[in-house]
Formats: sequence, structure tokens, C-alpha cells
Amino acid sequence: MSGHILFLTGQLAEPSLRRVLEQMDLGDTTWSVRQLGVKVAALMTADMIRRRLTETDGADRIMIPGRCRGDLAALSAHFGIPVERGPEELMDLPRYFGLAGREPDLSAYAVRIFAEIVDAPRLSVDAILARAAEYRADGADVIDLGCLPATAFDHLDASVRALKAAGFLVSVDSMAPEDLLTGGRAGADFLLSLTEDSLWIADQVPACPVLIPRQPGDLASLERAMARLEASGRPYLADPILDPIHFGFADSLVRYHRLRRAHPAAQLMMGIGNLTELTEADTLGINALLMGLISELAIGNVLTTQVSPHCRTAIREADRARRIMHWARQEGRLPKQIDGGLTAIHERDPFPYTPEAIRDLAAAIRDPNFRIQVSAQGIHCFNRDGFHTDDDPFAFYPHLGVEHDAGHAFYLGVELARAQIARQLGKRYVQDRPLQWGCLLPPEPAPADAYDPVGPTRRRAAT
Repeated sequence: MSGHILFLTGQLAEPSLRRVLEQMDLGDTTWSVRQLGVKVAALMTADMIRRRLTETDGADRIMIPGRCRGDLAALSAHFGIPVERGPEELMDLPRYFGLAGREPDLSAYAVRIFAEIVDAPRLSVDAILARAAEYRADGADVIDLGCLPATAFDHLDASVRALKAAGFLVSVDSMAPEDLLTGGRAGADFLLSLTEDSLWIADQVPACPVLIPRQPGDLASLERAMARLEASGRPYLADPILDPIHFGFADSLVRYHRLRRAHPAAQLMMGIGNLTELTEADTLGINALLMGLISELAIGNVLTTQVSPHCRTAIREADRARRIMHWARQEGRLPKQIDGGLTAIHERDPFPYTPEAIRDLAAAIRDPNFRIQVSAQGIHCFNRDGFHTDDDPFAFYPHLGVEHDAGHAFYLGVELARAQIARQLGKRYVQDRPLQWGCLLPPEPAPADAYDPVGPTRRRAAT
């Protein structure tokens, strides 16, 4: 790292920015700080920067605050050097520069996700295509059409063909040979699930069979089926079946371990829905733990479902978990401090500022606009007229003077409620920003360049 970086900031953040930079070891890189005559850095715009920044201090690049919106490409062209947007919180600058560990690359993974549409026979072809598109957006690689017992699936052929025409990999999941044959002839890529007694189906269609034991726990029958396909040179996936808790869960884990040790090159599958769907607990941790096991055993395929309400983001969670575990395995490190997508409730560093640092900021405030911050000691709400700390949003009301300003009172109520949730759960709170919930929510679209973090009804509180 070398060169010179010019950091742009506002009046209130300048002292904190200098303290953070002075504590960072940037090697041969030098830096300077320029505050552009605006109190809050987030209120800087690209046009303001272009007008007010007349000297770049010989910098090789310019860094603007993370909450500052604007066209960075236009600014870079104007100044002739790269203009970058830094992190939203000053305390995250060391990590931004890689001083808190190398930034992980989560673009790669080694596990293929089969996402089952469990009620496919009851859905129209168009509805199946729409559901498949949602699942693919969440990270699914294969769309699994679940066939229901004693339920006709007259449009199975049409569904498989429509999915294939739309570019999906498709599996058909049924214990009925006629469904598997129909799906295989329509072009399905995988068939779930064959036993040694139904291997004849694999001779009729080119789809890759997923093998299971003849009876629950019968690992020997699974291995016999595997041997028959290996002898013919036919690819397959083998699934010893993950059983629910108190119905063979521990023994099923042993079977996976035994099968992997006995067949180190075999392609395995684990159906994780038996644990996520049948355990009433937040699925983030379950998916993380299972994907860690899957990573250790080099299981290359998982089948997941989103049936129970508490499993409604299971595909997205499995996708994030497989990427985190893959990177951790490659790096030979623990799956910790890599990515916060699986810590939706409790965050890694929820309170970046101490009460003392927040009081220092409050001492510099010279306007009536309220700021809200959260520390391990409570919620802090302050302006030039006072500094108040409490855990209960209602306790602040007598100090705010908003009895005759409904818009302002509404805004502060929303922000204090967010702050209370963040304080109770141990989450990062940033005023005027929604709380982050990891991969429980889809990624938010990037803010428009013209985004104003202080809307007309918020201005008295957030500037």
C-alpha cells in the first residue's frame, strides 16, 4: 500500500476521523483530511464536493464518507483520480483497508442447492415457473418438483419442459416410478429417490439418480445400489437420509460420516429440511451448523424446503452458509468474522462507539437537531440543549419538546423504537437507516445518487 489518500468529511466527524486514521497502520500510504464546511458528512453531495474541493493535496485517490451519495464516476473524471465511497461507520475503516483481516471472497461455493417446490402438483405451470424464479434468485441451483402421495400431477411433463425451456436444472422427487419416468422422459436432470429395487428406472431415462436406502438406516442397501451404478459407469448422488431430532438424528449423522469414509470420491446429498422444517428454532443457526458439517464431509448437494413459516428464508440462508463455509475451509480458518449474513439477530460489533465518544460528539453539537446513538450502556438522544440516556423510548418524550409537532414526534418515535430494538438484540443502529437483518431479507437495491438522507419531514431531527 502506497500513495496519498485524501479523506473528505464534515465538521462533526473530523476529530473522530483523525483519531481513527492516526491509530491505523497504512504502511507507506500517507493521508490528509479535508472537511468541506458542512456539519454532517452524509449531507455532502457530488455537486458540493465538485464545487468546494479545489485542491486535492496531491492525492492518488479521494475517499468520501459511506453515507455520502453521488456519482463517483463523474467525480473521478472531474478530479482525474479515483473517488471511493468508504464504510458508513468510521470505526469500520480498519476493516475496509484490510487491517482487521483480509476481506473474504464469497463468490465461490462447493455445494449445489436443490430447492423443492413441495406443492408442485397443486400449482399451475406458470406458478411453478414464478416460484422457481424466486428460488433461483435466493440461490437455488436445481428446482425440485415434489410429487405428493395420492395426488395426480397431470402437468408434470409440461412443468419439467417449461422449467428446462426457462434454463433451470430440474429434479423430480417422488416414490412413484411413473412420476420418475415421466419426469425423466420430459428432460429432468435428477430423479429423487431410487433404491436398489428401483434402479431399473435409471435404465429407462438419462437423468442422474439420487439413491437412498431401501429401508431407513439400511446403509448396506444404499452401498449396493452405489456399487451397481459405479460398475456401469453411471453418475449418481447418494443420500443416507438425515433424520429429525429424537427420530434417529445422531445415528443419521454417523451414517453420513461412515459413507464418506468408505467412499471418499462419491457424490453425496443431504436433505436438510428434516432438521430445519421439523425443529421450531431460527433456521439461520441450523443452516450454519449443517453447512459446516457438509463442508467437513465434502457433501456436494443439499435438498432444502421452505414450507413452515419459520423456514421462509431457508434457501437464502443455505446459500450464504455454503459460501461462508467454503471460504473458511479454503483459508483453513474458523467460520467467524467472515460475513454477518447469518447473524441477523445479534451482530458482531453492535456498539462501535463508547458512551464517552458519544458524549464528545454531543459536546460539539451547536444546533437543536436531535442525534440518536446506541452504546452498550443505553440509548443516547441529544442536541445542543441536552444529553439524555435511557433504555425506554418513552422516557425521552418529556425532553424532546415535540408536543406540537406531529411529524417530528413521529420521526423520533420511529428512530427511538429502532434504537431500542438494536439495544435489546445487540444490533448496529444507524440513525435514518433501517436495521440490518442479514440474509433474512433480500439485498436492498443501491440508493439512487440523488438520495437525500434527510427528507423534508426528518430534517429537524437528522441534520
